[in-house]
Amino acid sequence: MWEHLWTHLKSGQPHHVVYGIMLGVAFGLGSRLMMLRTDYRQYPTYPHGRIIHISLGVIAAALGAVAVPALYKKDFTAITFLTLAAQQFRDVRNMERQTLSKIDSMELVSRGSTYIEGIAMVFEGRNYLVILTSLLTSLASLSLGLPFGVVMGFLALLLVYRLKSGKSLSHIARVEIANVKVDGPDLYVGDIYIMNVGLSSNQQIIAERGLGIILHPVNPNAKATLSNLGQRQAILFDLSTILGVYRDDGEPALVPMAKLDIKDGRLAVFLLPQEKDAEKAKAVVQRVPILESAVRMPTEAGVNRGEERQHG
Repeated sequence: MWEHLWTHLKSGQPHHVVYGIMLGVAFGLGSRLMMLRTDYRQYPTYPHGRIIHISLGVIAAALGAVAVPALYKKDFTAITFLTLAAQQFRDVRNMERQTLSKIDSMELVSRGSTYIEGIAMVFEGRNYLVILTSLLTSLASLSLGLPFGVVMGFLALLLVYRLKSGKSLSHIARVEIANVKVDGPDLYVGDIYIMNVGLSSNQQIIAERGLGIILHPVNPNAKATLSNLGQRQAILFDLSTILGVYRDDGEPALVPMAKLDIKDGRLAVFLLPQEKDAEKAKAVVQRVPILESAVRMPTEAGVNRGEERQHG
Protein backbone atom coordinates (compact mmCIF):
# COMPACT_ATOMS: atom_id res chain seq x y z
CA MET A 1 0.00 0.00 0.00
CA TRP A 2 2.71 2.48 0.97
CA GLU A 3 4.71 1.91 -2.26
CA HIS A 4 1.67 2.62 -4.44
CA LEU A 5 0.87 5.69 -2.39
CA TRP A 6 4.41 7.02 -2.72
CA THR A 7 4.29 6.51 -6.51
CA HIS A 8 1.02 8.44 -6.59
CA LEU A 9 2.52 11.26 -4.56
CA LYS A 10 5.36 11.65 -7.05
CA SER A 11 3.01 11.98 -10.02
CA GLY A 12 -0.11 14.07 -10.40
CA GLN A 13 -1.39 16.54 -7.78
CA PRO A 14 0.88 15.44 -4.94
CA HIS A 15 0.09 18.43 -2.75
CA HIS A 16 -3.63 17.75 -2.93
CA VAL A 17 -3.13 14.16 -1.78
CA VAL A 18 -0.65 15.08 0.95
CA TYR A 19 -2.91 17.82 2.33
CA GLY A 20 -5.88 15.46 2.28
CA ILE A 21 -3.94 12.84 4.24
CA MET A 22 -2.61 15.40 6.71
CA LEU A 23 -6.10 16.80 7.23
CA GLY A 24 -7.46 13.31 7.85
CA VAL A 25 -4.72 12.53 10.36
CA ALA A 26 -5.23 15.88 12.12
CA PHE A 27 -8.98 15.43 12.55
CA GLY A 28 -8.55 11.77 13.51
CA LEU A 29 -6.02 12.66 16.20
CA GLY A 30 -8.26 15.52 17.30
CA SER A 31 -11.15 13.13 17.79
CA ARG A 32 -8.97 10.85 19.95
CA LEU A 33 -7.79 13.75 22.07
CA MET A 34 -11.41 14.85 22.50
CA MET A 35 -12.31 11.38 23.81
CA LEU A 36 -9.23 11.04 26.05
CA ARG A 37 -9.89 12.10 29.61
CA THR A 38 -8.45 11.05 32.94
CA ASP A 39 -11.34 11.37 35.40
CA TYR A 40 -12.09 10.34 39.00
CA ARG A 41 -11.31 6.70 38.11
CA GLN A 42 -7.73 7.78 37.31
CA TYR A 43 -7.69 5.81 34.10
CA PRO A 44 -5.94 6.18 31.74
CA THR A 45 -3.09 7.10 34.04
CA TYR A 46 -1.12 10.28 33.52
CA PRO A 47 1.21 10.65 31.70
CA HIS A 48 2.17 7.17 30.48
CA GLY A 49 -1.32 5.79 29.98
CA ARG A 50 -2.20 8.87 27.96
CA ILE A 51 0.94 8.49 25.82
CA ILE A 52 -0.09 4.92 24.93
CA HIS A 53 -3.59 5.94 23.86
CA ILE A 54 -2.45 9.02 21.95
CA SER A 55 0.09 6.90 20.06
CA LEU A 56 -2.60 4.40 19.15
CA GLY A 57 -4.78 7.32 18.05
CA VAL A 58 -2.06 8.54 15.67
CA ILE A 59 -1.76 5.04 14.18
CA ALA A 60 -5.53 4.72 13.76
CA ALA A 61 -5.79 8.20 12.19
CA ALA A 62 -2.95 7.45 9.75
CA LEU A 63 -4.52 4.15 8.71
CA GLY A 64 -7.87 5.77 8.02
CA ALA A 65 -6.36 8.70 6.13
CA VAL A 66 -4.06 6.74 3.80
CA ALA A 67 -6.69 4.10 3.02
CA VAL A 68 -8.58 6.51 0.73
CA PRO A 69 -5.73 7.42 -1.70
CA ALA A 70 -4.68 3.76 -1.71
CA LEU A 71 -8.17 2.70 -2.78
CA TYR A 72 -8.19 5.46 -5.40
CA LYS A 73 -5.19 3.66 -6.94
CA LYS A 74 -7.15 0.37 -6.72
CA ASP A 75 -4.72 -0.94 -4.14
CA PHE A 76 -7.20 -3.16 -2.36
CA THR A 77 -4.55 -4.45 0.04
CA ALA A 78 -5.47 -1.35 2.06
CA ILE A 79 -8.47 -3.29 3.33
CA THR A 80 -6.05 -5.92 4.62
CA PHE A 81 -4.22 -3.25 6.59
CA LEU A 82 -7.50 -2.13 8.15
CA THR A 83 -8.30 -5.69 9.22
CA LEU A 84 -4.84 -6.00 10.77
CA ALA A 85 -5.48 -2.74 12.61
CA ALA A 86 -8.76 -4.16 13.92
CA GLN A 87 -6.86 -7.15 15.29
CA GLN A 88 -4.36 -4.84 16.99
CA PHE A 89 -7.16 -2.86 18.62
CA ARG A 90 -8.74 -6.08 19.89
CA ASP A 91 -5.38 -6.83 21.48
CA VAL A 92 -5.53 -3.38 23.08
CA ARG A 93 -8.91 -4.31 24.52
CA ASN A 94 -7.41 -7.47 26.01
CA MET A 95 -4.52 -5.45 27.42
CA GLU A 96 -6.90 -2.99 29.10
CA ARG A 97 -8.96 -5.85 30.52
CA GLN A 98 -5.92 -7.58 32.01
CA THR A 99 -4.45 -4.36 33.41
CA LEU A 100 -7.68 -3.26 35.07
CA SER A 101 -8.34 -6.73 36.45
CA LYS A 102 -4.94 -6.71 38.18
CA ILE A 103 -5.52 -3.20 39.53
CA ASP A 104 -9.01 -4.15 40.70
CA SER A 105 -7.69 -6.76 43.13
CA MET A 106 -5.99 -3.96 45.08
CA GLU A 107 -9.10 -1.77 45.47
CA LEU A 108 -11.03 -1.53 48.75
CA VAL A 109 -14.19 -1.47 46.64
CA SER A 110 -13.69 -3.21 43.32
CA ARG A 111 -14.99 -2.14 39.91
CA GLY A 112 -16.20 -5.59 39.03
CA SER A 113 -15.69 -7.55 35.81
CA THR A 114 -18.68 -5.96 34.06
CA TYR A 115 -17.34 -2.44 34.59
CA ILE A 116 -13.86 -3.51 33.45
CA GLU A 117 -15.24 -5.11 30.30
CA GLY A 118 -17.17 -1.93 29.57
CA ILE A 119 -14.04 0.23 29.88
CA ALA A 120 -12.04 -2.13 27.66
CA MET A 121 -14.83 -2.11 25.06
CA VAL A 122 -14.88 1.70 25.07
CA PHE A 123 -11.14 1.97 24.42
CA GLU A 124 -11.39 -0.40 21.47
CA GLY A 125 -14.43 1.36 20.03
CA ARG A 126 -12.82 4.80 20.25
CA ASN A 127 -9.99 3.71 17.96
CA TYR A 128 -12.58 2.75 15.34
CA LEU A 129 -14.17 6.18 15.70
CA VAL A 130 -10.74 7.70 15.03
CA ILE A 131 -10.39 5.62 11.84
CA LEU A 132 -13.89 6.66 10.74
CA THR A 133 -13.15 10.35 11.35
CA SER A 134 -9.87 10.36 9.42
CA LEU A 135 -11.30 8.23 6.61
CA LEU A 136 -14.33 10.50 6.05
CA THR A 137 -12.17 13.63 6.24
CA SER A 138 -9.62 12.26 3.78
CA LEU A 139 -12.36 11.04 1.44
CA ALA A 140 -14.07 14.43 1.35
CA SER A 141 -10.74 16.24 0.86
CA LEU A 142 -9.59 14.09 -2.05
CA SER A 143 -12.93 13.82 -3.84
CA LEU A 144 -14.42 17.30 -3.28
CA GLY A 145 -11.55 19.52 -2.11
CA LEU A 146 -9.91 20.64 1.11
CA PRO A 147 -12.71 23.01 2.23
CA PHE A 148 -15.18 20.13 2.07
CA GLY A 149 -12.68 18.00 3.97
CA VAL A 150 -12.58 20.55 6.78
CA VAL A 151 -16.39 20.64 6.92
CA MET A 152 -16.55 16.85 6.96
CA GLY A 153 -13.91 16.74 9.69
CA PHE A 154 -15.96 19.01 11.96
CA LEU A 155 -19.11 17.00 11.25
CA ALA A 156 -17.22 13.82 12.16
CA LEU A 157 -16.01 15.43 15.40
CA LEU A 158 -19.62 16.32 16.22
CA LEU A 159 -20.61 12.70 15.63
CA VAL A 160 -17.75 11.49 17.82
CA TYR A 161 -18.77 13.89 20.59
CA ARG A 162 -22.29 12.47 20.57
CA LEU A 163 -21.05 8.87 20.59
CA LYS A 164 -18.22 9.18 23.10
CA SER A 165 -20.42 8.63 26.14
CA GLY A 166 -23.58 6.66 26.74
CA LYS A 167 -26.52 7.06 29.09
CA SER A 168 -26.39 7.31 32.86
CA LEU A 169 -28.62 5.94 35.62
CA SER A 170 -30.63 9.17 35.69
CA HIS A 171 -32.18 8.00 32.38
CA ILE A 172 -33.57 4.78 33.83
CA ALA A 173 -34.12 5.40 37.56
CA ARG A 174 -35.33 8.01 40.01
CA VAL A 175 -32.81 8.48 42.83
CA GLU A 176 -33.78 9.47 46.35
CA ILE A 177 -31.95 9.73 49.68
CA ALA A 178 -33.12 7.23 52.30
CA ASN A 179 -32.61 6.80 56.04
CA VAL A 180 -30.19 4.19 57.33
CA LYS A 181 -31.75 2.30 60.24
CA VAL A 182 -30.08 -0.20 62.59
CA ASP A 183 -32.74 -2.32 64.29
CA GLY A 184 -30.76 -4.53 66.64
CA PRO A 185 -28.43 -6.52 64.36
CA ASP A 186 -30.52 -5.78 61.24
CA LEU A 187 -29.52 -3.00 58.87
CA TYR A 188 -32.12 -1.29 56.66
CA VAL A 189 -32.02 1.42 54.01
CA GLY A 190 -35.51 2.84 54.05
CA ASP A 191 -37.67 -0.29 54.29
CA ILE A 192 -35.22 -2.53 52.38
CA TYR A 193 -33.20 -5.05 54.37
CA ILE A 194 -29.45 -4.93 53.70
CA MET A 195 -27.61 -7.29 56.06
CA ASN A 196 -27.01 -8.49 59.61
CA VAL A 197 -24.43 -6.56 61.66
CA GLY A 198 -23.29 -8.47 64.74
CA LEU A 199 -20.74 -6.26 66.50
CA SER A 200 -22.11 -3.34 68.51
CA SER A 201 -19.09 -1.22 67.54
CA ASN A 202 -19.94 -1.66 63.86
CA GLN A 203 -23.59 -0.90 64.57
CA GLN A 204 -22.57 2.38 66.19
CA ILE A 205 -20.33 3.35 63.24
CA ILE A 206 -23.13 2.58 60.79
CA ALA A 207 -25.67 4.58 62.81
CA GLU A 208 -23.33 7.59 62.86
CA ARG A 209 -21.84 7.55 59.37
CA GLY A 210 -24.16 5.40 57.26
CA LEU A 211 -25.65 6.82 54.07
CA GLY A 212 -28.54 5.31 52.14
CA ILE A 213 -29.92 5.79 48.63
CA ILE A 214 -32.84 4.08 46.89
CA LEU A 215 -33.17 3.84 43.11
CA HIS A 216 -36.68 3.52 41.67
CA PRO A 217 -36.64 1.97 38.15
CA VAL A 218 -38.84 3.77 35.63
CA ASN A 219 -39.86 0.67 33.63
CA PRO A 220 -39.39 -3.13 33.49
CA ASN A 221 -36.23 -2.77 31.38
CA ALA A 222 -34.69 -0.48 34.00
CA LYS A 223 -35.69 -2.94 36.72
CA ALA A 224 -33.85 -5.75 34.93
CA THR A 225 -30.77 -3.57 34.36
CA LEU A 226 -30.56 -2.50 38.00
CA SER A 227 -30.77 -6.12 39.11
CA ASN A 228 -27.51 -6.88 37.27
CA LEU A 229 -24.72 -7.43 39.79
CA GLY A 230 -22.15 -5.71 37.58
CA GLN A 231 -24.27 -2.55 37.36
CA ARG A 232 -24.70 -2.52 41.13
CA GLN A 233 -20.95 -2.90 41.64
CA ALA A 234 -20.33 0.04 39.30
CA ILE A 235 -22.57 2.21 41.51
CA LEU A 236 -20.66 1.17 44.64
CA PHE A 237 -17.29 1.77 42.99
CA ASP A 238 -18.15 5.27 41.75
CA LEU A 239 -19.56 6.28 45.13
CA SER A 240 -16.54 4.92 46.99
CA THR A 241 -14.08 6.53 44.59
CA ILE A 242 -15.60 10.02 44.77
CA LEU A 243 -16.82 10.14 48.39
CA GLY A 244 -14.24 7.79 49.90
CA VAL A 245 -15.03 4.76 52.03
CA TYR A 246 -14.86 4.57 55.83
CA ARG A 247 -13.21 1.18 56.21
CA ASP A 248 -9.96 -0.70 55.87
CA ASP A 249 -9.11 -4.14 54.60
CA GLY A 250 -10.52 -7.00 56.67
CA GLU A 251 -13.72 -5.26 57.79
CA PRO A 252 -16.53 -7.07 55.94
CA ALA A 253 -19.34 -5.47 57.98
CA LEU A 254 -18.39 -2.02 56.67
CA VAL A 255 -18.32 -2.93 52.98
CA PRO A 256 -20.74 -0.89 50.80
CA MET A 257 -23.67 -2.96 49.57
CA ALA A 258 -26.55 -2.75 47.09
CA LYS A 259 -29.64 -4.89 47.66
CA LEU A 260 -32.84 -5.30 45.67
CA ASP A 261 -36.38 -5.19 46.94
CA ILE A 262 -37.58 -8.35 45.21
CA LYS A 263 -41.21 -7.21 45.24
CA ASP A 264 -40.94 -4.02 43.21
CA GLY A 265 -37.37 -3.94 41.86
CA ARG A 266 -36.15 -0.96 43.87
CA LEU A 267 -32.41 -0.93 44.55
CA ALA A 268 -31.12 0.15 47.97
CA VAL A 269 -27.51 1.34 48.24
CA PHE A 270 -25.67 1.48 51.57
CA LEU A 271 -22.22 2.95 52.13
CA LEU A 272 -20.00 4.49 54.78
CA PRO A 273 -18.37 7.46 53.03
CA GLN A 274 -15.45 9.50 54.27
CA GLU A 275 -17.40 12.59 53.21
CA LYS A 276 -21.01 12.24 54.34
CA ASP A 277 -22.79 14.43 51.83
CA ALA A 278 -26.16 12.99 50.81
CA GLU A 279 -26.82 15.41 47.96
CA LYS A 280 -23.41 14.80 46.44
CA ALA A 281 -23.93 11.05 46.74
CA LYS A 282 -27.27 11.39 44.94
CA ALA A 283 -25.62 13.34 42.12
CA VAL A 284 -22.88 10.70 41.82
CA VAL A 285 -25.42 7.87 41.49
CA GLN A 286 -27.36 9.77 38.85
CA ARG A 287 -24.18 10.05 36.75
CA VAL A 288 -23.06 6.42 37.01
CA PRO A 289 -22.82 5.09 33.44
CA ILE A 290 -25.18 2.37 32.31
CA LEU A 291 -22.93 -0.56 31.43
CA GLU A 292 -23.63 -1.91 27.96
CA SER A 293 -23.19 -5.52 29.05
CA ALA A 294 -25.61 -4.97 31.95
CA VAL A 295 -28.50 -3.64 29.84
CA ARG A 296 -31.52 -5.92 29.71
CA MET A 297 -34.66 -5.38 27.60
CA PRO A 298 -37.25 -8.00 28.52
CA THR A 299 -40.07 -5.90 27.03
CA GLU A 300 -38.53 -6.39 23.57
CA ALA A 301 -39.10 -10.15 23.73
CA GLY A 302 -41.85 -11.37 21.47
CA VAL A 303 -43.76 -13.04 24.31
CA ASN A 304 -43.88 -9.72 26.18
CA ARG A 305 -45.06 -7.77 23.13
CA GLY A 306 -48.06 -9.97 22.56
CA GLU A 307 -46.65 -11.59 19.43
CA GLU A 308 -47.50 -15.13 18.49
CA ARG A 309 -44.83 -17.72 19.09
CA GLN A 310 -43.14 -19.14 16.10
CA HIS A 311 -42.94 -22.92 15.90
CA GLY A 312 -40.35 -24.26 13.51
